[in-house]
Amino acid sequence: MPTLHTTFSKYEIKTREDLSEVLKQICDPLKPYYSKGYAGLSLGSSGAAYTDSTAQMEGFSRVLWGLVPLLAGESKEYELWESHLQGIKNGTDPHHEEYWGDIHDYDQKIVEMAVFGLALLLIPEKIWEPLNEQEKRNLSNWLKQINQCKVWDCNWLFFPVLVNLGLRNVGLPYDQEGIEKNLDRIDQFYLSNGWYSDGINGHSDYYVPFAIHYYGLIYAKVMEVEDPVRSQRYKMRAEAFAKDFIYWFSKDGSSLPYGRSLAYRFAQSAFWSAAVFAEIEPFSLGVMKGLLLRNLRWWFNQPIFNDAGILTIGYTYPNLVMAENYNSPGSPYWSLKTFLPLALHAEHPFWQAEEEPLPELSSTVIQKQPHMVICRDDERNHILAFNSGHLSSNEHTHTSAKYEKFVYSNFFGFSVPRAEWGLSQGAYDSMLALSEGDNIYRVKRHCEEYLIEDNYIYTNWKPWNDVEVKTWIIPGTPWHLRIHCIKTSRLLDAADGGFALGIENKNAERADFDKVQNENECLVRYSWGASGIKSLRTEGKAELIFPNANTNLLNSRTVIPTIKTRIDPGTSWLVSAVFGEPGISEDKWSNPPSVEIESDKVIVYLPNFDKFEFSIKGNKL
Repeated sequence: MPTLHTTFSKYEIKTREDLSEVLKQICDPLKPYYSKGYAGLSLGSSGAAYTDSTAQMEGFSRVLWGLVPLLAGESKEYELWESHLQGIKNGTDPHHEEYWGDIHDYDQKIVEMAVFGLALLLIPEKIWEPLNEQEKRNLSNWLKQINQCKVWDCNWLFFPVLVNLGLRNVGLPYDQEGIEKNLDRIDQFYLSNGWYSDGINGHSDYYVPFAIHYYGLIYAKVMEVEDPVRSQRYKMRAEAFAKDFIYWFSKDGSSLPYGRSLAYRFAQSAFWSAAVFAEIEPFSLGVMKGLLLRNLRWWFNQPIFNDAGILTIGYTYPNLVMAENYNSPGSPYWSLKTFLPLALHAEHPFWQAEEEPLPELSSTVIQKQPHMVICRDDERNHILAFNSGHLSSNEHTHTSAKYEKFVYSNFFGFSVPRAEWGLSQGAYDSMLALSEGDNIYRVKRHCEEYLIEDNYIYTNWKPWNDVEVKTWIIPGTPWHLRIHCIKTSRLLDAADGGFALGIENKNAERADFDKVQNENECLVRYSWGASGIKSLRTEGKAELIFPNANTNLLNSRTVIPTIKTRIDPGTSWLVSAVFGEPGISEDKWSNPPSVEIESDKVIVYLPNFDKFEFSIKGNKL
């Protein structure tokens, strides 16, 4: 049986009918996996941080992110809804064997309750009116538990807001004070230029577009009359954010893999869905339609469904190595949030608009709120996000790999460690890894200070209390420079890893292979792309590292060109020129940038004969 993504080829995904049909093709394979009472959806045997029963409830509820807009925007019924309505009746009945259970503080079920609020807002005639009086009491009592429970101080604050808006919409008692309190707290996460952090000192990742802005734009739409001030504020912030977020998307529809929860895949474009739903226009409807539909088409060309048509955990292929501790088999269906435009009627201007390409974008843009400098090579559909790192961290899985690499790329992806022993298990692409000689490496988990300037990024970090690393990154494409000043009282082994290049490509017409490997440089080149690194100081030794399988998000097998160096106690300097580009570009590999380091400054010479310099605050070579 072919994987599900191959069946999408007959749908160009241009019209509302196309999008509706694709959603049904995603949902239809789920039918055999519902529980007897339809209140649970069991899609696999892997576990998460919460119980299997909660995971089954999660799978059930996440499908609603697609079903609710579908039912809101068209009059004809979809047979799967009857199963869901029965599941809602049973899941909220305390006397039924499939009762979803009482809610406690920080319960995963709190996350899943939000979509019930959306349903009460958009389709009350389908989820509320068909219930008898006892069933209505059961549903309302189950939902109202959310007002007695604590939630994490981040995007979770929106979940009680959505639930209470839904209760309000069907004339039930709701917690207006709680709504105000949570929204006021979320305002404290606001940074500037449309950006939030996901909690105080949190990261600015996809939870900004597919969670905070997504819910804020739903609020702005449904409350624009009752709360015009806040609604307008949310719309204005989203419009400002859109001007930066568009830089995360390539012409081919792919988007930048960065941060956690990437198993939600095409939720990457859910922000554009919410923007259309809330009727804001930071760009024309045609541009936003293109951003949304190209991203969906890109995803449906990846093997993200198994042979039964079920979305898997992973990124471009099934991969539990990169997953979060909160990823159950049903978690990836949060991606259905992108189908929100189906709530718009067929005559809405969005459906009538002609799809437009990306507008002209700058080749380099500084985004200080997410700590990035974005470089784009639109000719090659390549996006690079050079990253300073962050002053604080969290305890989520693979935090260093997901938030602290020097650069992230939509072509190379990024890698996560599979285990702790050595460079192959650690898969340290776009990182400096340090070891005390025991083959166990440490990388940057957070930084002590950072600075983002026009020409460079500076970060100061400490892998041990008595080891200080100062790193300067000079962004660019296809070359970028890394300068590391390491002060240590320990004897260390250092490994500066370049981009992780896939060593197989099923879409390539040929698999030509070439490599350059000398004492101080190495390059791997296939017909689909090249990755290389040069040590600009003589003591570095170049080596090709072949990481364990399934460490990279985009490619199951990769190679990482790496410079390995022995670091003696004292102060040492490492300087690497890193190369990475889709396609073949032999001439560019032979013309790298170079640097001169003086007592108080660095002078950078670029391949185009430009040069610039910056202060290094008195550090001496």
